Amino acid sequence: MIEMISMTLKYAKKVDYVLIDTYSTNNFWYAFIISQLCRILNLKYIPKLHGGNLPSRIIRSKFFSSLIFKNAYINIAPSYYLLEAFKKSGYTNLKYIPNTIEIQLYPYSPKEFKTPKILWVRSFAKIYNPLMAVKVFMKIKGVFPDAKICMVGPKKDDSHAKTLKYVKKNNIEVVFTGKLSKEEWIDLSKEYNIFINTTHFDNTPISVIEAMALGLPVVSTNVGGIPYLLEHNVNALLVNDDDIDEMTNQINRLFTEPNLANNLSEKGKESVESFDWEIVKKQWIELLV
Repeated sequence: MIEMISMTLKYAKKVDYVLIDTYSTNNFWYAFIISQLCRILNLKYIPKLHGGNLPSRIIRSKFFSSLIFKNAYINIAPSYYLLEAFKKSGYTNLKYIPNTIEIQLYPYSPKEFKTPKILWVRSFAKIYNPLMAVKVFMKIKGVFPDAKICMVGPKKDDSHAKTLKYVKKNNIEVVFTGKLSKEEWIDLSKEYNIFINTTHFDNTPISVIEAMALGLPVVSTNVGGIPYLLEHNVNALLVNDDDIDEMTNQINRLFTEPNLANNLSEKGKESVESFDWEIVKKQWIELLV
């Protein structure tokens, strides 16, 4: 917070805009403070909206949300989910510009679908429900004894300790890598053939977009902005929040229904080509120049 304030003060007379990544938990208050500092300094600021639970935050903290978002130069929604949520709350200074990836960094590689090799990439936080991934994997092992799972991501709260405790208690073999660089987990992904997303809340997760670019079929909870990104049986498989049995069933489908996994892989790759930075940057240039 101190760094954000000091950088805003330092560059106040040198910049045209201040872009503020805005989330729904503690960072919401960081965004509030920086936005009001920008107002005092007569700086145009642009909140870039993140977090699947932000629609709930703008209702819970209506007064403070109004101070941030109604006084913004414009609010950037990286998903139609957040765009619609903000419109419903009465905000009009909105623009949709999607999250981006550099598509050339994600080599598409066709997969073999004989044994489930599951990849999970998120922070170990309650909101992302990592324990669900392990419980699903336990059930998958009952059908495919040679199945494996790798969980990539840093510790954010006690959900990592709880997941590790559950793994040890049930004698489950899980690979925990900790935080990896983008290059490292992209290289790691070559060893896996499914990507699962177990989150309770979500917006338009970059990790899911990246997985689709890599050719990994995605099985995800159908929460927040996910249905704006993924369509069941078209470019992914979707289940209800925390539905362990159904996620297990959907993963099994990838290994029992001919061509399903390959079709989802190919369609997923096509779906995220529009998120390439070389395409999306034109919208940013149009806005800022």
